Amino acid sequence: MIVNKESSNKIDLETLTGKWFIYKINFPMWLKGDKENPSLNYSLIKKENETILFDEVLYTKNNKIKSIKGYDIPQNKNNTSFKWKGKGILALLSSKWKFVYLNLENEWAIIFFEKTLFTPKGYDVISKNKTMESSILTDIDSKLKKLGIFDLLQNIKQV
Repeated sequence: MIVNKESSNKIDLETLTGKWFIYKINFPMWLKGDKENPSLNYSLIKKENETILFDEVLYTKNNKIKSIKGYDIPQNKNNTSFKWKGKGILALLSSKWKFVYLNLENEWAIIFFEKTLFTPKGYDVISKNKTMESSILTDIDSKLKKLGIFDLLQNIKQV
């Protein structure tokens, strides 16, 4: 499913729940080499009578599991664009992100993050599967090349 403002394809928030492994990225935080195994972990919650995603980013640093917690609030009726708002001390921070492409059959996606005061704009390739068949990896690379972003991204090793 190609996701854009004109798309009539609605993403059911329930399909986004669970663990998504990050495989390709251009976000400096993950490329420095001191953080490993990043994953996005989504669950549904009600906040102010609205169903939103609770977002917990998990990663390993110095052999300890760390997390970044926040909320992803849908910004359109199709649930293709979100505003992330930090939880706790991170409540002062926010960012916007959206799906560029979502493959529900093979459970992988390309997401785009807008630039913030603290972070550059960027892309993630995420998957609900910790390992993927070579044919799926070929499809991902093909889609990234079509979108003109293949050369921007680096692989992240999931251990």
